[in-house]
Amino acid sequence: MYCHPDPESFVAALRDRAVEAIAGAGHEVRVTDLYADGFDPVFSAAERARHLEAGSDPVVADHTADLAWCERLVLVYPTWWSGQPAMLKGWIDRVWVRGVAWDLPEGENRLRGRLRNVRRIVAVTTHGASKLVNSLQGEAGKRTVSRTLRTVCHPLARTTWLAMYGLDTSSAEQRTAFLDKVGRRLG
Repeated sequence: MYCHPDPESFVAALRDRAVEAIAGAGHEVRVTDLYADGFDPVFSAAERARHLEAGSDPVVADHTADLAWCERLVLVYPTWWSGQPAMLKGWIDRVWVRGVAWDLPEGENRLRGRLRNVRRIVAVTTHGASKLVNSLQGEAGKRTVSRTLRTVCHPLARTTWLAMYGLDTSSAEQRTAFLDKVGRRLG
């Protein structure tokens, strides 16, 4: 899952490196580019009204099929305002719905995860600010991946957080080193 509006961005280079590493390790890869696909991130009033009903909007059927197919979900995106971009957050809101990602059995108040096929979630992201600043802000984006999304996946699912902090002031050498790190970790 790739989310960045600029096809020439550093995040696009990270996507390319991730795909190269994963495919090079012999895995089948499906890439979804939310911006290029024109994904509509708006969780409509109609969707909200039926959010407790099982099933997703037919418009996002390809996305739910890919989610049900994958064993590893790799999210490549920039961190903006301490979290996922609105486009990616909208994808989560619209695709990770009841009957796809979770169920809520009658009379219970605890969700049951349905994405048992997903055994690993990897976030490859960039932050303009330092690790210290992100820590002080609470790292909401990291918590969304490691605490929220993971809970509806396989019970033994693990998360990997690959983040480049201080992108706004980084050197070409630091960016190259991070690209290499992503390649090694995903290969």
